[in-house]
Amino acid sequence: MKIVWHCTGTLSAVALTETHTATRRSGVAARQLTFTPPLKWAGGKRWQIPYLLTIWQAHARRRLVEPFCGGLAVALGLSPKRALLNDANPHLINFYRWLQRGLVAEIEMENDETLFNRQRARFNELLQTGGEATAEAAALFYFLNRTGYNGLCRFNKQGEFNVPFGRYKTIRYRRDFTPYAAPIRPWEFTSVDFADLAIARDDFIYADPPYDVEFTAYAQGGFSWNDQTRVAECFARHQGPVVLVNQSTRRIEDLYRSLGYTLEHLDAPRRISCTGDRRPAREVVAVRNLD
Repeated sequence: MKIVWHCTGTLSAVALTETHTATRRSGVAARQLTFTPPLKWAGGKRWQIPYLLTIWQAHARRRLVEPFCGGLAVALGLSPKRALLNDANPHLINFYRWLQRGLVAEIEMENDETLFNRQRARFNELLQTGGEATAEAAALFYFLNRTGYNGLCRFNKQGEFNVPFGRYKTIRYRRDFTPYAAPIRPWEFTSVDFADLAIARDDFIYADPPYDVEFTAYAQGGFSWNDQTRVAECFARHQGPVVLVNQSTRRIEDLYRSLGYTLEHLDAPRRISCTGDRRPAREVVAVRNLD
């Protein structure tokens, strides 16, 4: 019998590549077939895949649950048979749901500032008029992501996408996303508060909440210290495996240790920064119930 629990609280190219990953756990080698994530995404964890595979191999029979799936790098890298993938950004989830249906983008796409502004206005119009779940909205979200400044995803207090035009010399756009459809069709995509996810006690949780930093405009409502605490406490109660990743700050590490997580550290490449800083960002990896 599957037992389901809920945490309490409310949060106010396709390049199909075969990656022969020389990861080993208990002497077992992994051979992974993965897709390149279709979006640019701040804080993407594609670089973590070799590390995560050493953990995932022993749990691959489980369902992968990502409360903050973001750019989908982890799910595409681990290729689980079953997955529950959630994000607070409903426009991101709409894009993934259309990928499952075999999205073919039929909008105009060009690395041009005038077109970018026009398409951004059209996207915001759809959000205001009930068209946020359409294929057009999904295609526009992709275009804005690929063309906007540094791949950022940001909304103002009125819920309007307000990222400015980027500064790329060339952009290779994709129109046909049908190769993604079959691999991700069995996965479930949701956009709810992480505490409202129906998680079974044997699920494998990979939680990558927004960094413990001041920037919180990724989705309406932001992400506060109270939310960081809710995440840590929520998944500390989970009976199955948990991998929780965040920026290594003193208060984050104190919080995780106080709840019984075991901590490791990784140096993350910093690819998106408003200051141009590309120095590695120190990350803490907090784990529970891996054995």
